Amino acid sequence: MWKPTNQPTTPGRPAEPERPTMPTSSAPAMMANEPAAAPRPATTPTTTTADQATIGKSLVIKGEVTGSESLYIDGRVEGSINLAGNRVTIGRNGVVAANINAREIVVLGKVRGNLTASDRVDIRSDGSLTGDVVAARISIEDGAYFKGGIDIRKGGQPTQPGQQKPNGEDKAVPAPEPAAIGARA
Repeated sequence: MWKPTNQPTTPGRPAEPERPTMPTSSAPAMMANEPAAAPRPATTPTTTTADQATIGKSLVIKGEVTGSESLYIDGRVEGSINLAGNRVTIGRNGVVAANINAREIVVLGKVRGNLTASDRVDIRSDGSLTGDVVAARISIEDGAYFKGGIDIRKGGQPTQPGQQKPNGEDKAVPAPEPAAIGARA
């Protein structure tokens, strides 16, 4: 039979070109009503998905991992991971034997090493962590395995090994304060 040349080969394609033309014609009306709300939801998921690298189940990396994007690890990593301003997620199949430095660290798999996070560390119920944690916030779900020390620091506070007590405790409360309270009462 005769087939016109101006039609696409797949039937689902004609609807897609029409969609961009419709928002373009109605975009001035939307921008007049909501100029800031419409563009932000469209750009946020795109940047989150595009800025995350993945180490798959079958990959083994030995050495130093650095970069400027978030990382999802489902394979094996040995060495060190330094992604200071980003998120590192160790997936359920992930096995990491490394010190990790990131903004946010989520543990779903197994980690052996020290974690330093400028924001938070999250150990999920299936996660396992053997090592020390330095972070502003920490969350350990029921069922998670954790063996190590925790040092809670406010964001932006530098980590200096000389300031930490040998037993990991910080006794910053001065002794005269309770006496002053008792004298007032």
